[in-house]
Amino acid sequence: MPSFTSAVAELDASVVKITRSTNLRPVPAPGSPEELSHSHCTDHMATVRWTDANGWETPEVRPYENLSIPPTASCLHYATECFEGMKVYRGYDGKLRLFRPDCNGERLVNSSQRTSLPGFRFEELKRLIAKLMQIDGARWLPKDQPGRFLYLRPTMIGNGPHLGVQTPKEALLFVIAVPWPDPSKKVPEPGTKPGLKLLASHPDTIRAWPGGFGYAKLGANYGPSLQAHGQALAVGFDQVLWLFGQDRQVTEAGASNFFVIWENKETGKREMVTAPLENQLILPGVTRRSVLELSRAELTRPCGDLAPVEVVEKSFTIGDVEQAWREGRIVESFVCGTAYFITPVKLIRNGDVDIDMLGAAENAGYAKQLKTWLEAIMFGKDGKENHEWSYVIEGESDK
Repeated sequence: MPSFTSAVAELDASVVKITRSTNLRPVPAPGSPEELSHSHCTDHMATVRWTDANGWETPEVRPYENLSIPPTASCLHYATECFEGMKVYRGYDGKLRLFRPDCNGERLVNSSQRTSLPGFRFEELKRLIAKLMQIDGARWLPKDQPGRFLYLRPTMIGNGPHLGVQTPKEALLFVIAVPWPDPSKKVPEPGTKPGLKLLASHPDTIRAWPGGFGYAKLGANYGPSLQAHGQALAVGFDQVLWLFGQDRQVTEAGASNFFVIWENKETGKREMVTAPLENQLILPGVTRRSVLELSRAELTRPCGDLAPVEVVEKSFTIGDVEQAWREGRIVESFVCGTAYFITPVKLIRNGDVDIDMLGAAENAGYAKQLKTWLEAIMFGKDGKENHEWSYVIEGESDK
């Protein structure tokens, strides 16, 4: 008997339809109000349409413009939306690089399937981004200005016109690129030490829970947290340190993964500790993963002036952090992620207690060392031009 099954098309970024903009946008200067707005996108965007009947259509790189979606679109009513945060870096050898893009592609697929959107071959994401950067890279990240980057936002939305509780029948994957201020160049106010101030979340405010979707990068994770973030900013803090459960386990800091380095109370050994992935309360950050892998490879033995650390993924509470501070066992703390990269934490306010996280200055330096190693890979310097975590984008256009 004849078969009536037909395979739908896979996402394929080897062939991309390109429409060049005839109205190029001004490139904002570093530190300008336009850059600080986080909204001044490059000249082009990448888009790919998907339907449940035919699968993925031919990808496009086209002029940046507003999207047109119906008021009944699934993403507007049922939060069928997910995204990634990435950067493209202008290397000191003149080349453009992505940092571990397959990790982002794989996570985007996991997020999309968690929110009932289609999957795809995750390797195609880096190829799609490369097509976009081959057009916009030379103008927005000039070769004579190494050490700069653009923030990339790959996003998928359910955009079909089908109202009603059902899985989306249409979706749109798009990628935009945005000039982004470099947080490492932010100068602290006179008389203050560098680092973030974190406000511990209130027990009645929860970011994620077991069986939920805290491990996926969904817009639905972020909207409900913005009120608490705004309240933290209003009283002089930078981010919320999200706690969970009656024992108040430490999970994430804002949209970043949280690390603390302390002396273990029982063994006296130095540990680098971060929350585990097993309970799916935190996002499996690409920077987090890289910090863990580098630390296990390089910091479990003496490294310059740094004493060796044991790298531990385990549940710990804000009470554990406060006790370590009171007993003088805190060495340093930092957050990591694409937006904040690696940024030290100087203080955590837990209720009416201010916990000094800077520790003893002579013992610290792990975050700085990790940042140096990662920057060398991202920007192709100090012998890291061909590191396995880098994806070099070739074939830039000068047009």
